[in-house]
Amino acid sequence: MTTLFKDSVRNRIFVLTIFIFLFIAVLIARLFFLQVLSHKDYQTLAENQHELYRTLTPKRGQILVLENKNGRIVPAVTNIEKNLVYAEPQKITDKEKTAAALAKVLALPKTEILQKISDSRKWLVLKKELPESEALAVAGLKLPGIGLEPESFRFYPEKEFASQILGFYAFSENERIGQYGIEEQYEQILSGTPGSLALEKDLKGAWITGGARNVQAAVDGADIVLTVDRAIQYQAESILKSAVQKYEAEDGSMIVLDPKTGKILAMASFPTFDPNLFNKVTDPAVYRNRAITDSYEPGSVFKPITMAAGIDTEAVTPDMTFEDTGAVTIDKYTIKNALDKVFGVQTMTAVLEQSINTGAIFVQQKTGQDKFYEAVKRFGFGAKIGISLPSESAGDVRNLDRGGEIHYATASFGQGITATVLQMAQAYAAIANSGKMMKPYIVEKINHKNGQVEVFTPQEKAQVISSKAAHTVGAMLVNVVENGHGKRAGVPGYYIGGKTGTAQIARSDGPGYDPDRSIGTFAGFGPIDDPKFVIVVKITNPRAARFAESTAAPTFGEMAQFLVNYYQIPPSR
Repeated sequence: MTTLFKDSVRNRIFVLTIFIFLFIAVLIARLFFLQVLSHKDYQTLAENQHELYRTLTPKRGQILVLENKNGRIVPAVTNIEKNLVYAEPQKITDKEKTAAALAKVLALPKTEILQKISDSRKWLVLKKELPESEALAVAGLKLPGIGLEPESFRFYPEKEFASQILGFYAFSENERIGQYGIEEQYEQILSGTPGSLALEKDLKGAWITGGARNVQAAVDGADIVLTVDRAIQYQAESILKSAVQKYEAEDGSMIVLDPKTGKILAMASFPTFDPNLFNKVTDPAVYRNRAITDSYEPGSVFKPITMAAGIDTEAVTPDMTFEDTGAVTIDKYTIKNALDKVFGVQTMTAVLEQSINTGAIFVQQKTGQDKFYEAVKRFGFGAKIGISLPSESAGDVRNLDRGGEIHYATASFGQGITATVLQMAQAYAAIANSGKMMKPYIVEKINHKNGQVEVFTPQEKAQVISSKAAHTVGAMLVNVVENGHGKRAGVPGYYIGGKTGTAQIARSDGPGYDPDRSIGTFAGFGPIDDPKFVIVVKITNPRAARFAESTAAPTFGEMAQFLVNYYQIPPSR
């Protein structure tokens, strides 16, 4: 019994020793974790109990445009400040009286206010976007625990003006960011860099005057100045809206640019929207800048590109003739002229004047596939321009990569390939500018808050055709306006060059084209001896008139008339 007893005691002492050892080990490990591994976390927690930390929000940069030709700039997008009223419930001495007083000036039920200020949170918003009268009334009450704080809001002072260029500023996944247009493209530059503020607090949570503070100043966003001329943009939008409504069209686009520099003076789309009320829009397609996002088969407005390729390679001349029989058969396909017309013997100038499909095929075949393809690519089709706006389309000329005579034949009159309104404007600007293509651009400069100014200057892309060829094609386009389908695009007293295009729209339910839908385009420039502007107008599916000569051409003419008056260009005849 004695031996067994001794063994039992010895075992108990051993177990107790192990338990004490494990307890001490756990205690040491915990102290190590708290004092070493989590030292910074607990230090931060302790410091936060004695510090007030706030993020300093930078002011978002403005977007500005030229007021008019005087060069003065005005804001198209800016910021406005409104107050919110907040409560610090712990500091409110009489919640009943406070709720009653606020209810009278904030137009809110007393019960709602009382419920909010009875909350256990240290800080909460009672009402946002206060009218000035309400903010003054709240300030006059001088209620303990109630205060005002300014909020910055994005404001578009001219409402629908240039809305697809500008875009809007809205919440996306719990943060406000720029969406569409310049707001999206230059989000980082416009938004600036946030700062921070840390102030020392006493044990009651109040700021200590003269206490330690750490301030990292916010850097406000840069201001972006566009090439857009406010007067021209307004006129383009007004004329385009009237045209879309008059011709009962689905939508429309218009671009006005300076062919010598590539500056975009106006870029309009209709329907449009008010960025201040972007959330009222029922169809998000309205947000799109159709002039750059939508590519379409341009139709006969592409024929001057085909003619430029033929003239530049000396494959054809303006007076060269061919005989039109009304149709051309390639492989198993027969291509006809519009309305099945037969024109007989015609010159190359007449091919453009009368918009003869078979004549465009003749020019392409005389030029040859390789040289035609090279010209199409030099004019910028099938590639993004690189405009400073999001969602630009490159268009599609891949049918030419597939080879085949039929693909080249249809491309010669703008079918089977697609382009954007901006690409058509760039191509016509090259013809207007003696064959020299300038890159279209819409941002003039960026004014950074550190005083740095980033200036964008005209950029020459290429000499796409010779100066002689460009002038020859330009003269041929004057004949289109003087004698052909472009007469309604003319401006009395001036020589204007341009071309119509009535394009078919591909079916949405299968191969082929919709016989009941079309797109009318007119592209041109003037005055011909010293072009000051290029205008491209696109009218989608006009139901009140079928052909571009009755829709896009007069719309172009109205805009051109405004521009010669605006620039005070003397008549040439």
